[in-house]
Amino acid sequence: MTLPRNAWRRWRVRIGYPVGIVYWLLAVPTIRAIAIGSAIAALGLLIRGIASGYLQKDESLTTTGIYAYTRNPLYLGSAFLAAGFLVAGRSWIAAIIVAAYFIVFYYAAIRNEEAYLREEFGAAAFDAYVARAPIFFPWFSRAAQSGDAGPGSSFSWPQYRRNREYQALLGAIAGIGLLFLRMWLRLRFGR
Repeated sequence: MTLPRNAWRRWRVRIGYPVGIVYWLLAVPTIRAIAIGSAIAALGLLIRGIASGYLQKDESLTTTGIYAYTRNPLYLGSAFLAAGFLVAGRSWIAAIIVAAYFIVFYYAAIRNEEAYLREEFGAAAFDAYVARAPIFFPWFSRAAQSGDAGPGSSFSWPQYRRNREYQALLGAIAGIGLLFLRMWLRLRFGR
């Protein structure tokens, strides 16, 4: 049984805020950790940005660009983004909590969205796509061909903006700023 798509989004956000607060309180960042973590997070933002420039939500089954290599590039990018913050935070306990949150909610969200896509765009089209592209980790060694040259077959900056992917960039910048604040508080007050 799957929950409605918006229910997963709503609960992912509602539980994500307390997880983020716990992560921040447990974080023990250093300049070096923040720099390395930021580089990893930047890779995640790049993956998400590329994916967002192809994605036409609720309009068509996106199978081109990065979607030809993985069915969930936005979540793959989010995994790199989260990994970057875990490296920057330097806390095993926080890493376990965030990883558990990510695995539970993103696995469920992926399965829920797959059921939606199968129903919305047809089982035949979706199953053909499933046969060509893996669920999460991309296949770079094989030539993924979608056979779709329709809308979304090339990267689009207007589509990137319509999908509001810039919000992930702004959120990451704010998160890095909060890590610098956490580091300053630890150095200043020992907390």
